[in-house]
Amino acid sequence: MLQITPQMRILVAVEAVDGRKGIDSLVQLCREKLDTDPFSGCLFVFRSRSATSIRILTYDGQGFWLAQKRLSKGRFVWWPKADGAARVIEAYQAQLLLAAGNPDTQAAPMWRRVS
Repeated sequence: MLQITPQMRILVAVEAVDGRKGIDSLVQLCREKLDTDPFSGCLFVFRSRSATSIRILTYDGQGFWLAQKRLSKGRFVWWPKADGAARVIEAYQAQLLLAAGNPDTQAAPMWRRVS
């Protein structure tokens, strides 16, 4: 099971990818298109061209995890615009994205440390 924590760096790839790509192909995309080290522990989020599924790739120190969520109805409507190869999002935004929501929604204030 993947646990998304506030300390994680989460990158959402702007371009859609072929849903048939496996771990090795996505690792290569991280290196070439996103210009990021796939062994860094980042969470990489990719969307299929049909926008019905997303894939999460991460390295845990021993090996790669590849998780996929495919919607039974509808599509992932929110996706970042093409101002770069990837967009960094926060952990709470990733959870909204996984629920097929809009991560840019300001439903609650940002998490902040209690003194």
